[in-house]
Amino acid sequence: MPDLSTKYLGLNLKSPIIAGSCSLTHSIEHLKAIEKAGAGAVVLKSVFEEEIYLEYAHEFEKLGPMDNNLEFLDYYDLEIRKENLKQYLQLITEAKAQLSIPVIASINCVTSQEWGFFAKKIEAAGADAVELNLFISASDLSQTSQDNESTYFDIITRVSQKVTIPVSVKISHYFSNLGGMIRDISFSGVKGIVLFNRFYSPDIDIDRETIHGANVLSHDSDYLLPLRWVAVMSNRVNCDIASSTGVHSWETAVKMILAGCNAVQVASALYEKGFGFIEEINLQLASWMTAHNYETIDNFRGKLSQENSVNPAEFERVQFMKNFGEYKTGH
Repeated sequence: MPDLSTKYLGLNLKSPIIAGSCSLTHSIEHLKAIEKAGAGAVVLKSVFEEEIYLEYAHEFEKLGPMDNNLEFLDYYDLEIRKENLKQYLQLITEAKAQLSIPVIASINCVTSQEWGFFAKKIEAAGADAVELNLFISASDLSQTSQDNESTYFDIITRVSQKVTIPVSVKISHYFSNLGGMIRDISFSGVKGIVLFNRFYSPDIDIDRETIHGANVLSHDSDYLLPLRWVAVMSNRVNCDIASSTGVHSWETAVKMILAGCNAVQVASALYEKGFGFIEEINLQLASWMTAHNYETIDNFRGKLSQENSVNPAEFERVQFMKNFGEYKTGH
């Protein structure tokens, strides 16, 4: 039987398959089922900065005449924040008490103001690591690209200075210098980087003429973008790499490891196929390794990264242009 164990963020994982942050990782019942299915680790549902702000802003609307009592508002603000934190910290504590696999907390950050404080509480609750899910919108036209990029490093610095547990960063692909940004983040002190996160995308209902969310779950072709960048950045970064988005089959998980991943996160497929999907990946991964005479994950991890590729240009855009030029229609 091949050995599926690996290391990610310095943590020992029995499998490279990680349950990514989502609503399914927000209950002890689900977490236990995920562990039973064979996950190497679990990333808890994110605690959102926006959620905290929106919740107490909504409560403020109910106060009426109390709005002018600034001292009361400060107290009320603090109490609501404490309640949100208390529930999340309790989830971490319970998960650590009932699971044997690593428990990774997740913080969805949009500013660098208070996350050092949250991360410190998370560490005290027993989390094995913390994943910072970062996405700074470029919609504020008063901010330059340098301003936005600096926010990422400000958040990383504030958190890293407060905790001793491993810190990973989950980012999007929306950077003009994506390779350089990934490289620089990897040298900022983080232990891992996750490529890439998914976020809310608005769509328009033309019948109701309203705005609504679109494409909540990933599609099975969405893995191609992270696959490319995992392969391109493998052995060029100073930290571990995990892939995320579009992993809907065991074959895709194998591809991600061949490209250079230390771990593979799955989320959308768990909604569609259930937690048994993790067991399926592990079984098929082991079978594939046996067929290819691999005893450990490290035997083939990164074998098809750009650095190790016979033709590195296959990961560049020009290769797509060449293939598209040769594509024939059915007409």
